[in-house]
Amino acid sequence: MNSVILRVGTRYLSGILLIFSVYLLIRGHNEPGGGFIGGLTGAIGFVLYAIAWGTKDAREALRILPQTIAMWGLLLALGAGIWAVLFGDAFFTGQWWFAGADPADPKDKGLPISSILVFDIGVYLVVLGSVLTIVFAMEEEV
Repeated sequence: MNSVILRVGTRYLSGILLIFSVYLLIRGHNEPGGGFIGGLTGAIGFVLYAIAWGTKDAREALRILPQTIAMWGLLLALGAGIWAVLFGDAFFTGQWWFAGADPADPKDKGLPISSILVFDIGVYLVVLGSVLTIVFAMEEEV
């Protein structure tokens, strides 16, 4: 498409959509949202970019093959399940790690990071990579 308004607007909207997708990912940890809807929103940003600038430019902006993103997301989600097994719990049981906790101070618990959040990030990457793989393939056919 050869629209100056769309091209200029896409530069701003794509960035805003990517930031909003990360917000949805993080918010979904405790509220509605999460990896799936965040991944779809992030993919929309790149799809919009592909419509305005072309698939070749969108692939260059992504810098990594979408299939590779989906593969790493799948491995990350699987790793979140295995994390519980390493501690003797059932597969995909939620585990918590407190980063930066001070063992001398019982009140300082640090930054809590859960295996559930790691799983959500994996889902985010799988959805982002899968949707972009399909959309880029369809757009290149046209």
